[in-house]
Amino acid sequence: MRNETQHFDYHQVMQNYLKHLECSSCKETFPHNVAYNVCYTCGKPLFARYALEQLTDTWQPSQLKSRPNSMWRYSELLPICDPANIVSLGETVTPLIHAKKLGEQFGLPELWIKDESRLPTGSFKARGLTMAVSKAKELKIKNLAIPSAGNAATALSVYAARAGIPAYIFMPNDTPTFNIETCQLAGANLTLIDGLITDAGRIVADQKIDKGWFDVSTLKEPYRVEGKKTMGFELAEQLGWTLPDVIVYPTGGGTGIVGMWKGFAELEALGWIGKKRPRFISVQAEGCAPIVKAWKNGLSSAEPWQNAKTIASGLRVPQAIGDFLILEAIRKSGGAAIAVTDEAIGDAMHLLPTTEGILTCPEGAATVAALGKLIADNLITTSDQVVLFNTGGYQS
Repeated sequence: MRNETQHFDYHQVMQNYLKHLECSSCKETFPHNVAYNVCYTCGKPLFARYALEQLTDTWQPSQLKSRPNSMWRYSELLPICDPANIVSLGETVTPLIHAKKLGEQFGLPELWIKDESRLPTGSFKARGLTMAVSKAKELKIKNLAIPSAGNAATALSVYAARAGIPAYIFMPNDTPTFNIETCQLAGANLTLIDGLITDAGRIVADQKIDKGWFDVSTLKEPYRVEGKKTMGFELAEQLGWTLPDVIVYPTGGGTGIVGMWKGFAELEALGWIGKKRPRFISVQAEGCAPIVKAWKNGLSSAEPWQNAKTIASGLRVPQAIGDFLILEAIRKSGGAAIAVTDEAIGDAMHLLPTTEGILTCPEGAATVAALGKLIADNLITTSDQVVLFNTGGYQS
């Protein structure tokens, strides 16, 4: 069977829609044909901006029907200018599954699960890293470096290997064995450290200039978020260009929330969806819940979390560079942030497979663990259409 992503003629649609990069905070702009990490002026994340006005009258949802079942079907709103630079492992559109039995247990007849475990490497990290590595190839970047709690390292290692770009990966030494072994199998330059992902991030930041690495940390480059926003594009398309009432999302670095919020604004600008937004519910572990604390205290940014500890390694992010963007999306959408215990996460890892047959990572299970509290606190109701994001599959 041929690879449809490679054979589809993207040259017809990938033309001049990426305009520039823009700071998400101070709004300063930068050229898109230069490799930037963050805003030089204020140090905040950069966003890719597109010539949406050129697309409004020429690009319609009906045109997607003839395209491959791939996240690359939305190429007009993606930052790769030459399709020859796409580094792909077959990033399929992930299924939106009606969780009928699980919904019956919670009195939620419209409970759905967006199952990201179907992507290459088994997690949603494939979306961001296929985009970041593709853009690195386009910009002729020679070396990539990343701090990771696990799944992002696996994704970078395989996409960088496919692109022929050396990858330098720094992870806590208690990272799941699966992620350590996959990085080694893919030939990445792996360093395990005593500490957390924030400590790994400091190593990358301190050494990247001397070593000639380009930092692809979460939201410290402009393109991983562009891959993550395709989750929102797919969800809107799967629901007939409407959006659900609620999105429940496990939050570490929070790129998924930030990306979907950005993507929904782009779809509205094109006239594909209306002004309605889902209420974003950010789920964190009680042992590392900086976004929850900031939301409850009415803060616009989060303080670093001390002594972070949880079985959900992807949620063990003591401080996120995009904290202000996550909190903005939660508040503007009328959403909330909630913390769950590791015990509840462990229970949910059994509940989801036994009710719906979906194997989940601890991070995805956290969204199931949050359901009871969300109902008890009247943050979701029985009439809501609720979408949980299972961000990855079970890995031993």
